[in-house]
Amino acid sequence: MRNLASCFFGVCLTIAASSQTPAQQITVIRAGTLIDGKSDQPRHDQVIVIRGNRIHSVSDAGSTRIPGGANVIDLSKATVLPGLIDSHTHIFLQGEEPSQGGYDDNILRQGIALRAARATVSVRRALEQGFTTLRDLETEGAGYGDVEIKQAIEAGYIPGPRLFVATRAISTTGGYPLEGYAPELEMPKGAQIVDGPVEARKAARQQLDHGADWIKVYMTHRSWVGKNGELVSQPTLTVEELKAIVDETHGWGKKVACHAYSGIGLHRALDGGCDSIEHGLDLDDAAIQQMLKQGTWYCPTIWAYFTAWAPENTDAGKRDRKRAEVHGPSFQKALKAGVKIVFGTDMGGILWTEPIAEEFSKMVELGMSPADAIKSATSRAAEMLDRAGEIGVVAPGAFADIVAVNGDPLPDIKVLQNVRFVMKDGSVFKNETK
Repeated sequence: MRNLASCFFGVCLTIAASSQTPAQQITVIRAGTLIDGKSDQPRHDQVIVIRGNRIHSVSDAGSTRIPGGANVIDLSKATVLPGLIDSHTHIFLQGEEPSQGGYDDNILRQGIALRAARATVSVRRALEQGFTTLRDLETEGAGYGDVEIKQAIEAGYIPGPRLFVATRAISTTGGYPLEGYAPELEMPKGAQIVDGPVEARKAARQQLDHGADWIKVYMTHRSWVGKNGELVSQPTLTVEELKAIVDETHGWGKKVACHAYSGIGLHRALDGGCDSIEHGLDLDDAAIQQMLKQGTWYCPTIWAYFTAWAPENTDAGKRDRKRAEVHGPSFQKALKAGVKIVFGTDMGGILWTEPIAEEFSKMVELGMSPADAIKSATSRAAEMLDRAGEIGVVAPGAFADIVAVNGDPLPDIKVLQNVRFVMKDGSVFKNETK
């Protein structure tokens, strides 16, 4: 073996030359600035050495010794971060336009093959924007299609993020669309409907058996403005029904995500032992204290409730504005109290052509520091997904999921809306830095 010298960032690295087979090919990333997803402060002039699909080492450029023959990627003028994680998406939804039939048209007129084709576009768009992992929280009437999209990604048939999927989701009679049709018609529903603890447990078993990584439960359904101007949310499952689902799911080593806006349904979700609260538009003090005590995660999906409001003088418009009005203060209370918060967008409810990273701006606008917002979409999300140290960090042993942007997202979080480089699992998917 002989030594060669190569200069990065104005300093010289010692390179040990050796012969490598293609399967042993080593990739080296030169990072001008590194935000590793876990540390409080960025590091500068770093070298990331990748062997196969895992990160082997992260070190200062001046002290790094790497084998010769490595594929060197120069991101010395960029800010490098872990692949981002969106913890609340719907790849089988496309932000359905009400004037074009909305949600009902999605189920009644679009076949599974068409919806799956559109889902492949959704996952590609997520990956293009630097989101290398998604927790996809139900298929909205597309059955177990998310499991098969996940399989297609893992087999290399289509590009896309790592998926953690929830399959069909669970609600109750009167707790999910399709709704409003003639009562003698038995309409398809966007979630699996259960009534009673026995049916609830069976639904969880079915979904877990068919590949669910998480179980998604709707603990509230409709919402409206009450007579005192408060946000009212219709509760769905009882505590007993949810406990059956949670008990079964935890027995499989999996977790339960609960859609819950406010009120009775929100408190039932916590009393039933859910692992994450989705949306949590109006968290009261008791709910926050219970979340802290139980270690419940909070996925607020803020941005989704500040878009596409119905006309102001309608009941739906008043509801939409009330949701946004209470959601900001609710997020701020949870943040101040120290509730564990993860980044989530509800993409699919929002058009996939929109920038996923817009959610960062809303989080920062409401008081979260940019560094913590980034952690919510990296190491903290990985912790919720039970993948700490494997995703959401640039560190030895982690999967080589790496993105880069021009500029610095710490003073300007909007920088994350323009990801220039994406690597997933050690393979470069996008490189627009040249």
